[in-house]
Amino acid sequence: MTQDNEHIITFSQQHQEQGNASVSPEAITQLKMPSLYKVFLHNDDYTPMEFVIEVLESIFRKANPLAIQIMLDVHKKGSGLCGVYPYEIAETKVALVIDKAKQHRHPLKCTMEEE
Repeated sequence: MTQDNEHIITFSQQHQEQGNASVSPEAITQLKMPSLYKVFLHNDDYTPMEFVIEVLESIFRKANPLAIQIMLDVHKKGSGLCGVYPYEIAETKVALVIDKAKQHRHPLKCTMEEE
């Protein structure tokens, strides 16, 4: 069995022996939701607005009108929220943005912070 930090659904021995797929209330432990992380793009003086929109559409799967709105937040407010994801997904998206920006020789900055 795992510690309290990692909760899993278990079946009671009685249900397993009977071949019954139902789960009794005492056999279930409460599942813990994963921590979520906000992913942000940050403004700079060199990255073209069109590139920011492309990143939002391709990496974050934002529709064009929403991508434009987030890009304007980045431009006017200094940063824009791209999405909220579990840690591994947020980390992957940050890495994808940084890699794409480097490939296109743009200094676009992308960060994540716990929600």
